[in-house]
Amino acid sequence: QDNHSLSVEPGVIRGLHFQTHPSPQSKLVRCTRGRILDVAVDVRRGSPSFGQHVCAELSAENGHQLYIPVGFAHGLCTLEPNCEVQYKVTGYYDPAADKGVLWSDPDIGIKWPLEGREPILSEKDRAQPILADLPDYFPFER
Repeated sequence: QDNHSLSVEPGVIRGLHFQTHPSPQSKLVRCTRGRILDVAVDVRRGSPSFGQHVCAELSAENGHQLYIPVGFAHGLCTLEPNCEVQYKVTGYYDPAADKGVLWSDPDIGIKWPLEGREPILSEKDRAQPILADLPDYFPFER
């Protein structure tokens, strides 16, 4: 499935989202207009990197992409007006499997580049649980 989103304002935060079994998704994300900070968070309980995150700036200019594997939550912050993000996912959207973790969880510690602005968030993203309260959706196996 291909997904396409438009965020008009800078400071829009989307995430942190993932899908659980039976419909987990990997994502390949790129920004085709504007600039975003793209984030992946390991939510595989028992993983040596559980709760850690990586960030990458994606833009139309740099052409970079970020791969988000199953077991990782995905989020982004728009850095410019009118950002278009396109991402390919390995499975279809499943509302029953759609889950998330709170974008501002201090245990994850993402430094969102808001430059003094208040984030623009959906109600869904404001209400996500913190990482410590997530069920064990993705048991880590060595």
